[in-house]
Amino acid sequence: MGANVSSIDTNCDDGLNYLPFKPKLDDIPEACIALLLSYLDPPEICKLSRINRVFRDASSADFIWEPKLPSNYNYILKELLALKVDDALCKKDLFVKLSSPWSFDGGTKQVWIDKKNGGVCLAISSKGMTITGIDDRRYWNHIPTDESRFQTVAYLQQIWWLEVDGDLEFQFPEGTYSLFFRLQLGKATKRHKRRACNYEHVHGWDLKPVQFQLTTADDCRVTSRCYLDNLGTWMQHHVGDFVVKDATVPTKIKYSLTQIDCTHTKGGLCVDSVLICPSSLAKQLTSC
Repeated sequence: MGANVSSIDTNCDDGLNYLPFKPKLDDIPEACIALLLSYLDPPEICKLSRINRVFRDASSADFIWEPKLPSNYNYILKELLALKVDDALCKKDLFVKLSSPWSFDGGTKQVWIDKKNGGVCLAISSKGMTITGIDDRRYWNHIPTDESRFQTVAYLQQIWWLEVDGDLEFQFPEGTYSLFFRLQLGKATKRHKRRACNYEHVHGWDLKPVQFQLTTADDCRVTSRCYLDNLGTWMQHHVGDFVVKDATVPTKIKYSLTQIDCTHTKGGLCVDSVLICPSSLAKQLTSC
């Protein structure tokens, strides 16, 4: 039967030739394309939207992007950032808007969502933490640098008592989150337009480990210790993980970095920021 069909003559008695129908991408219904795209990650959706007009229009369907937005996106946009969002704005545009970092709390904190899975991420600047002795220039200085998302880091010259504390209250979506301190030994500079690092004040970190601590309001407490040895390299030091079970209630956390053994001084440390992200993203980060 298949052989008979394939041998049908396209020349008709009326003298007209009819070419066999060849389906094109443009012939696929937009609803079918949108359903297919809904199973893909945002970067894959955006890549396929460049194929043609039908794919581009299909990629903007709200039912594709609604599940990819975090459950707390209204809290982030309207309560945290106090943005006036047009209700007619499509969910794809909301995703794009939130995938870029947004500053709040006087510019000391940033929030954004991961472009691949929509996970909520937060960063807290050194200026958003409490650092013992930060106002005494003999010990600490805030130095400008383009190596920080906040364009500034806290630099420790020398001190006996190291204590950096912070706290946060934020309405996270349900899930498991990891917290990191971003630190570097040595002060980065530019020499002949190339990156260089000054290790003049680096000392004392090989004698005793620093201690990281993370606590939550529901009595979760995590403590870890680590010797700092990342000379001239920024490193995300993993402090610990915490679990959010109720997305409707703000989560309260406290975190700290200490080295309070006063038998020796330590110095040459750059404190950039604290990062909080879904634990599924934490594998991409370097930690001790």
